[in-house]
Amino acid sequence: MKTTSPAQGAAPDLWHHYGRTRTESDRTVPSSFSWVWAQDGGPGAEVLGDLAGLVVADLGAGAARHAAHLAVHHAPARVDAVDASPAQHGMASDLYGHLAPRLRPVHADVVEHLDTHPGRYDVLYSVFGAVDFTDPRRLLPAAARALRPGGLFAASTLGDYIGGAPAEPDVVAADVPARTPDGSPASMPRWVLQEHVWEKLLDEAGFTAITIDRLPPPASGARTADTLLLRACQPQ
Repeated sequence: MKTTSPAQGAAPDLWHHYGRTRTESDRTVPSSFSWVWAQDGGPGAEVLGDLAGLVVADLGAGAARHAAHLAVHHAPARVDAVDASPAQHGMASDLYGHLAPRLRPVHADVVEHLDTHPGRYDVLYSVFGAVDFTDPRRLLPAAARALRPGGLFAASTLGDYIGGAPAEPDVVAADVPARTPDGSPASMPRWVLQEHVWEKLLDEAGFTAITIDRLPPPASGARTADTLLLRACQPQ
């Protein structure tokens, strides 16, 4: 979702297959918004506060289901659903293009997009999106620059690896499996970091009022994991 720039035409789209089966059978605007890994509980869009009239961006939006929910149910001025994957951008446009101008799918590298829009956004969020798959030492400073004074950054990310291995105590990415459009095996980096690492990164990026909540899964299982809910503000 999220790190390959459209300018890098030779790079395979490792998100080509993600969500495609669901898109064929479910074209609805979701009626709820969830931050937890299983997408089946926990806090919802209230984490973002009152969005009425605000300019919002979903960083690594995938098929833009979360963005569509906000656009329909929370009256923002606009939600930019930003994703570098051509396939994900195409699905978002196909599913929710009719929600324009309140929802705008944006095909762009997330960091590049933020860097070219300083002070543009009131709220930035990521639900297991760009925060997971982009080097946070690049992403978080760019997010801070793109927020207006007092703006909110919120993100959910894995609190530990799927299956239970502990998160990293330093800014280290793990290679996770992926597939190229033709089905060949590949890998991509994913940042699964401990709370104190995220707190330090957010502080170094210039954020204030940093809070990190650990949300356990509703049920245990081999494919479950805790969720970290990160929240921070751009100083006034």
